[in-house]
Amino acid sequence: MGLLKTLLYGLLALAVVLLIGAQFDWFSGHQPSDLGVRQGRLKPPSLTRNSVSSQADLYPDHPQRAHALIPPLPLKHGDAAASLRTLAAVLQGQPGITLVEQRPDYLYAQARTRWLRFVDDLEFWFNPARGVIEVRSASRLGREDTGLNRRRMEHIRAAYLRQ
Repeated sequence: MGLLKTLLYGLLALAVVLLIGAQFDWFSGHQPSDLGVRQGRLKPPSLTRNSVSSQADLYPDHPQRAHALIPPLPLKHGDAAASLRTLAAVLQGQPGITLVEQRPDYLYAQARTRWLRFVDDLEFWFNPARGVIEVRSASRLGREDTGLNRRRMEHIRAAYLRQ
């Protein structure tokens, strides 16, 4: 009985430490310095299973290429500027998402999880060569996100297409 009690107190202490750490942003990580568009590409997917990118196929030797690939967003009514404005409004309406940067051809947002406040970086870029909005979402910390970035992007896609 004593061992069980000790184990329960230990788990309770761990939960308290995690919640306190979340309040002090211990789990937010640092914003990557290489976000944005370089030579017609967003940053490659992560080397671990915690990101998605519509440009993953541009990296044929990437170890997470198949896992990370996600379709880009179509333009709405063939207009890139209006599409990105619609997408910005969708992002601003999502709980936990903050739109950080908005340019005529690029959006950058941060998504923060509710309890532990992990931060994921979301990028959207109008690719004039393909006529689509390229997407990328990646966790800053960890190796696995249990599909959260993909689910979030598909939720954003559905809300964007409904507009």
